[in-house]
Amino acid sequence: MDFVENLDTDMSLAILSCLDDPSDLVRASAVSRSWRDFVIKHSLSKKLCLKLFHQLTSVDRIIDTSNDMKESFEAGSSRDDTRVLEREHRVYALLAKGCTSSPIRSCIADAIIASSTDNFPAESILNTLDERDRIGGTPSYWSSTGHHKTSVPETLLYQLKGDLCVITELSVQPFQAYFQPGTPIYSSHYVRFRLGHLDNNEAETAGKFPVENKYVWTYTSQEFPMAQENRLQNFKLPEPVICIGGYMLVEFLGRVQTQEMDGLYYICVSHVKVMGRSLAKSFQVVDPDESGKFGLKVLSYSDPQEMDENEEEGLSPFRPMRNLEQLLNFLHRHPLDVEYVWPESDEEEEEAESDGEV
Repeated sequence: MDFVENLDTDMSLAILSCLDDPSDLVRASAVSRSWRDFVIKHSLSKKLCLKLFHQLTSVDRIIDTSNDMKESFEAGSSRDDTRVLEREHRVYALLAKGCTSSPIRSCIADAIIASSTDNFPAESILNTLDERDRIGGTPSYWSSTGHHKTSVPETLLYQLKGDLCVITELSVQPFQAYFQPGTPIYSSHYVRFRLGHLDNNEAETAGKFPVENKYVWTYTSQEFPMAQENRLQNFKLPEPVICIGGYMLVEFLGRVQTQEMDGLYYICVSHVKVMGRSLAKSFQVVDPDESGKFGLKVLSYSDPQEMDENEEEGLSPFRPMRNLEQLLNFLHRHPLDVEYVWPESDEEEEEAESDGEV
């Protein structure tokens, strides 16, 4: 029996609302024209998407640039326009699939800035992008400046691989100073994570506040206890969280370890890891405001998983350097051993120059 055709609307909605997998809802809409029309008319893809990720209730408009047609419509509009409802269904079906079935990979694209750095560039935040705590014989870690007070916090700011990222796992590894007496571990008492976007009014406040105040944090985690142990420590969120805007702030609260030579408290980290699903190839966040509302721009309707697989095939093992800080840090950790051969006489030097040799 075709229950969509034979049951009342409320009963059919109750049955189809039991589908928790976006792929199952897409399959249901492909059963027949009547089922497809029912799913689209009642915005079931959108309702499932918002049920799975409540942060997406902040979408106040969708911008579609596919097929050379630039079109924008209000999400949740009451207009009984079949074309708009069909497009809304397509967008939220793609969004739900990307949020639940795209491959889980590392989501950190770049390290932006630390609240303080003790020895730059040797102890730069950029070191936390590498999983190793030493490269060759060189220690690899970020270190804060020292303080007498244990209550002084520290922060690390990162950019993620896309405006929309579903964060599934957060990890931090404190650094153990194996070259100091007693091999101390410079962890913190607690760690907290914030997710958000750039403040659209940041130009008006430039230079007036700490850099993290140029961002709007739409999600703040609980404070997780951090063990004073040299291992990658995982911090489990109650549920996967969507980062809207592509930035993450790691807050370290409470200092626990002093340095023997000066008696000051430091926090040192060798690695920060964020795992999740990036939707950078499919969607872009447009004009987020302080209330959390934002526009969702559709970049492609291609399968997010297929695009990720194609991108993985063409990955370069080298990370591009974005500024002088990265270059200095790279040269510090990978010193170049260059041997210059001195000419034995002035005649040999002149002959080498005439031959174009350096």
